[in-house]
Amino acid sequence: MQSFHDVRFPLGVSFGATGGPERRNEIVQLSSGREKRNARVSRSRRHYDVGTGVRSIEDLYAVLAFFEARRGSLHAFRFRDPFDWKSCGPHETPSAFDQVIGVGDGVRERFRLVKTYGEGADAYERGITRPVAESMLVAVAGVPKAISADYSIDRETGEVLFVGGAVPREGEGVTAGYEFDVPVRFDIERLSASMTAFKAGQIPSIPLVEVL
Repeated sequence: MQSFHDVRFPLGVSFGATGGPERRNEIVQLSSGREKRNARVSRSRRHYDVGTGVRSIEDLYAVLAFFEARRGSLHAFRFRDPFDWKSCGPHETPSAFDQVIGVGDGVRERFRLVKTYGEGADAYERGITRPVAESMLVAVAGVPKAISADYSIDRETGEVLFVGGAVPREGEGVTAGYEFDVPVRFDIERLSASMTAFKAGQIPSIPLVEVL
C-alpha cells in the first residue's frame, strides 16, 4: 500500500463514528419488468464519517493535528471500525479458533488473514491487512502456537508467517483470532471546524474511505 502511516486515528473519536460497507452493483430493468443484477466489484469498501465523534475541543484539536500529520488525504492510516473490529462477535473475546485461514501442505509459510461473513456457498471472505499484532492468536491442527517462537506477523500485508519447524504439515488446518483496524484515508481536502460553545467545538463532516 502506497504512503501508509502505521498510526491509528484517535480512538475516542472513532467510536462515535457512523458508516459501514458499500457494495457497487449494476441493476438494469428489462423490458419484461425483471431485473438484471451484476456486481461491479468483488469486494466491499467501507466508508465512515467521524464528524459525529467530535464532542469536545480536545477531540477537535486531535483530529486537526492528525489531519495535518497525514497531509490530508495523502497518507492512509489505521482506523478502528466501531462496529466490526474483532475476528469474533462484538461481545466475544477473540480466540485462536475464530477464523480458518488455510490448510498446510508442509511447504507453505505464509497464510493470509481473513474474516468470513455468512456460511456455505454464499459466504464472503474479507482479507484483513491491519491486525493488531499484540492481539494475535494462532493455532495449527487445534494446537495454539506462540508468536515469535512459531510465527510472526508481516506488518505490510498482515499475513501470518510461520518460522522454522513450525510450518504447518500436510492437511493441518490453520486458524486465527485477532483484533484489527481498517486502512483508510481522509476523503476530503479541507476540514471546516467551528466553536459551538465554551470549550466545545465541532467538525460537521469528516469522511474517511477504506484503502483497498
